[in-house]
Amino acid sequence: ALVGACLGHSGSSCTASSNVVRPPSPRSRASSIVARSYAAVAAATATIAASAITGGAVALAIVYVCGKLRRKRAQKRGVGVALPHVGQGKAYLDWNATSPIFPEVTMAMAPYIAHEFGNPSSNHCFGAPSRAAEANARAQVAQLLGCEADEIIFCGCGSEADNMALRGGIAFGCRSLPPGTKPHVISSVIEHPAVTACLDAMQTAGQVDVTFVDVDHEGCIKPAAVASAVRATTVLVSIMHSNNEVGTIQDIKGISAAARAARRSLGDADVGELLLHADAAQSIGKVPVQPKVMDVDLATIVGHKFAAPKGVAALYLRRGIDLPPLLLGGGQEAGRRAGTEAVPQIVALGAAAEVVSRELPALAAHMRRCSDELHAGLVRGLGADRLRVNGPPHSAGDERRLPNTLSIGIRGVSASAVLADLCAASVAASASAACHSIAKAQVDLPVAAHSVSGARDASGAGVAASEAQVSSVLRAMGVPLEYARGTLRLSVGRHTVTEEIDRTVAAIIASCD
Repeated sequence: ALVGACLGHSGSSCTASSNVVRPPSPRSRASSIVARSYAAVAAATATIAASAITGGAVALAIVYVCGKLRRKRAQKRGVGVALPHVGQGKAYLDWNATSPIFPEVTMAMAPYIAHEFGNPSSNHCFGAPSRAAEANARAQVAQLLGCEADEIIFCGCGSEADNMALRGGIAFGCRSLPPGTKPHVISSVIEHPAVTACLDAMQTAGQVDVTFVDVDHEGCIKPAAVASAVRATTVLVSIMHSNNEVGTIQDIKGISAAARAARRSLGDADVGELLLHADAAQSIGKVPVQPKVMDVDLATIVGHKFAAPKGVAALYLRRGIDLPPLLLGGGQEAGRRAGTEAVPQIVALGAAAEVVSRELPALAAHMRRCSDELHAGLVRGLGADRLRVNGPPHSAGDERRLPNTLSIGIRGVSASAVLADLCAASVAASASAACHSIAKAQVDLPVAAHSVSGARDASGAGVAASEAQVSSVLRAMGVPLEYARGTLRLSVGRHTVTEEIDRTVAAIIASCD
């Protein structure tokens, strides 16, 4: 302001001693322009200086508000927060079929879709970020499973991981058998088709003998039943950690101990190592899964079951087990699985692993509450005498059933008819595992979970047409037909909210009236 005053503010020049107004000279016009410019700068400076204290307070307020917004946004990504479909009047209770991708996971993988496109095998500045991201994701998955990073093999899906474990595990075991000896494998009658179809194909080709052990009425596999099936030629036991239809959690540690003890009791010094494989696809993100604690050599995890996108999975392979690769080609995954790595999906798998590692106690509690609300609402609306919970009793807690899964039979109805009504009400549910069913919720087609060639019971015999609508899991458990035909699988997850529970309960009751 002083500078402006000293240089003058007028655009004309006049003198005090003369009344004659003279036109401004070029020099005086230039001085006037400079004066006005300095005045503007000075005024702005003065304004900033005068508001310094206020400006500091405003800045602090902005930081505080932004922090609150970030925390609020993070909370919106957390446990029990609704996803956009709820606002559209829809309910998603088919989390066991596939999980929505968590918002944090989407954010983590976005850069590797948008601009970090380098091949992780490339030794230049474009490959380095992808290679580092892949290594970080491997460490995240290893932390979730409580193992070492070099024990994780990334692959394309759970079926690939299961096939890699089965075919590779059998080949590994055959090394210790006398030449020409057919290896023996033990599995169960309620396994995922990725396991049963692979073993069926190998058995049909004369490559292996397979024993499928039975389950009890709750879907539990007894360790003694596995131990009694062990032979001197048994090279592999493959048992799912939890069942994807009824939610029964198996005692994998007990099965491993019983099977290994039975193998040792055979007393054959030349007998090779017995490998244990657990398909833990449905367990991750719901209950703790620690391969070393369970004493297994191989374990399958699947990304789209716990917040990652479809197209990525991982196989835990214990150090010291050298499996021949299922896919031949390049040297990716330390030569154990050929194919250029899908970095965005792998990053997403790592991010999902980090989320569920951090949130698992809260996740399990939330899912248990949602499942309890579902059960209680159906009991109130339909009556306990009309309902049957398949699997361990609903009050059994975490150790015997998944906290998010409710398999419930409704007497006197057809599941396909109920599912059609639910679909019309914008409620997503299922009658069995999505990978087992040809047409879910629209038509009443047979479901053959165990065999790719048609419905059969645990022994391989044919079943009556009326029973063909029932999954082989429910048949193996001996669920009465009147309840089995009306069985719904209702599964919840991280973002399930009360509105979805209420909408589902109301739609089921309306359909069954």
